[in-house]
Amino acid sequence: MAAAKDDSITGTDNAKHGSPRIRPDTAENDDAEFNLRLSEIVVRKIDRHILFLLFVTYNFNFMDKTILSSASVFGLREDNHLVGSQYSWVSSMFYFGYLFWTYPTTILIQMLPVGKYVSGNAFFWGTVVALTATCTNFGGLMSLRFLLGIAEATISPSFVYITSMWWTREEIPSRCGVWFAGNSLGGLLSNFLAYGIGHIKRPLAAWQWLFIVLGVATFLWGFVLLFYLPDTIASCTFLNERERCHAEERVDVAGTGRTRHEWKREQVIECLTDPKTYLFLSISILTQIPNGGTQNFGNLVLKGFGFTPLETTLVTTPASIICICTVLITGWLAGMYQNATTYFICGIVAFPVIGSAIIYSHTSKGVKLLGYYFLSSGPAALPLAMSLVAVNYKGSTKKLTMTAILFIAYCAGNIAGPQFFISSEAPHYPTAFRAILICYVLVVAASLTLRFYLQWMNRKRDQQERETPVEPESRGDKRAPSTWWEEDVELTDLNTPGFRYRM
Repeated sequence: MAAAKDDSITGTDNAKHGSPRIRPDTAENDDAEFNLRLSEIVVRKIDRHILFLLFVTYNFNFMDKTILSSASVFGLREDNHLVGSQYSWVSSMFYFGYLFWTYPTTILIQMLPVGKYVSGNAFFWGTVVALTATCTNFGGLMSLRFLLGIAEATISPSFVYITSMWWTREEIPSRCGVWFAGNSLGGLLSNFLAYGIGHIKRPLAAWQWLFIVLGVATFLWGFVLLFYLPDTIASCTFLNERERCHAEERVDVAGTGRTRHEWKREQVIECLTDPKTYLFLSISILTQIPNGGTQNFGNLVLKGFGFTPLETTLVTTPASIICICTVLITGWLAGMYQNATTYFICGIVAFPVIGSAIIYSHTSKGVKLLGYYFLSSGPAALPLAMSLVAVNYKGSTKKLTMTAILFIAYCAGNIAGPQFFISSEAPHYPTAFRAILICYVLVVAASLTLRFYLQWMNRKRDQQERETPVEPESRGDKRAPSTWWEEDVELTDLNTPGFRYRM
């Protein structure tokens, strides 16, 4: 039972799903050892192929979305004749497009081949980004930012769907953290890119080159997704037949069930009447109001601290590094300590509370910069919330509906965020930093409320099962592979015997 060079398990098949021929007297131990080794190989292959594609795509997703902030200090506002609050509306318009397309795209994610659908969106959004370089006025920017929002609305919901398709409940938090870290690395790379391109003066303006370079790169990456991102476990080519069977069995037994392509109205209703849905909605919108503001006004805020346009692209580098480390570390810890995620969210947002208070109350350039760096951990709360959605919602339609709600709230927060950066209050924006402080305090309250609710639900289920015992094979994560009745009737988290919520 050794691994071949391609990480495949060797052996002679003697069963339907490829079990190795083993001696009867050691069958049980050898079978356990074989399954453990097979799981390690399968997970390693999935991480190497799927996680890498998600991570790089999220890099492009973030860079293309936020390059507007860098472009703003390299002449975009002046060349497009933006006045008053017009730049705020250009920033927000992306999220109007995102909001418009979020729910329709979640339906399409379930019904269409997800790999092909994601790659198609990459082609579309790369084209839109490149065309932004042709804009000369407010109307042109508004139109293309709306289209970019439509194009990118598919990425995060599809990644939550793909993550729950390939990994188990124990593995989901850390994997969400890894691909979401592409956000922060994308921010870091875009800073270096902006610094280099910022020195270009002709024949086009630096801000135009930013959009052209990123747009073309994203379009080319779409071909990689088209050929290498599989639609399902059954259609992937990097696993052999035995490994594909095992990968499907893993998510069926220790995940949230196999993905289905039928949209079920009753699961939509169940999601909308589930109290935890609105707690997740609150966490999402409250974390994204600060994010929407700092993401689009961050470079302008730093410029207001006294830095030059080129310096602003460099001093944001530590902020990106802080965010990357926070996302990866908390994602890994959430995977290790599966019922501490809400505590991690509270810890993450404590630093932005301090940072916003520092920026609001101090005038020193150095102290304000320190406060700005404290804000950098805030975005790490969202991937933890997404991982909680992925592990606590069962049923493909219900999970995708909740994902849509999560990102509708995400859009609402990002639309509202820039509006707190009032142009007449530049460069200090006191209203904005008061709003950031209040939002993060409310995130703590919402996270703790969610924790208490999930604890109450688990205790309630414990009580019910003591009164009406459940067969061991149907208990939560340890239940046996799906039986014929589970295949015909897809169970949700509310009606799965033994299901326990992670918090």
